Amino acid sequence: MKPRIHHRTLQRWVAATLLAAFAPAFAQVVVQDAWVRGTVAQQRASGAFMRITSAKGGKLVAVSSPVAGVAEVHEMAMEGNTMRMRAIAALELPAGKTVELKSGGYHVMLMDLKRRLDGGDTVPLTLVIEGNDGKRETIEVKAKVRALGADAHGGMKHLSAALAPSARSAPAWRPARRPARTARCPPGSRVGRR
Repeated sequence: MKPRIHHRTLQRWVAATLLAAFAPAFAQVVVQDAWVRGTVAQQRASGAFMRITSAKGGKLVAVSSPVAGVAEVHEMAMEGNTMRMRAIAALELPAGKTVELKSGGYHVMLMDLKRRLDGGDTVPLTLVIEGNDGKRETIEVKAKVRALGADAHGGMKHLSAALAPSARSAPAWRPARRPARTARCPPGSRVGRR
């Protein structure tokens, strides 16, 4: 009598075999919310920002992009009373924790730009992650370009909020406001009228 193999049993066996064979190929590092700040004509540098999570831990050791002659991982840090930016050799990625690359902290600097980066464009980035075991993994990322003036969530900042002084820097006294003078405007002019 021949043993019968049920269809479901065979499916499970094939799935388990494939999973075991290709498990190392599944990414141990996840990159989310990658974006690049837009530029203006003749601007030679910009920043790339994202969140990186490494399941087993490791470090980000290299970055490259076809839109930049040079790409480096940088950090912003206070030295005395001055905020300084500097390149770092590697960015530690603790196991299971998300590391955020953001403005004012760790970020990727794209320098010697080969073209203008306009809002809505996509910038390819190649990240090289070195695992705790010394093996390197290359991750291809497509980062959306956010237009200048866009906040971290892709929306536009309000100009009045960007220009408003903070409560700490506001003087305790305010000079008196003078009413607008409309008498000096030429007849028919719209200046000073509401």
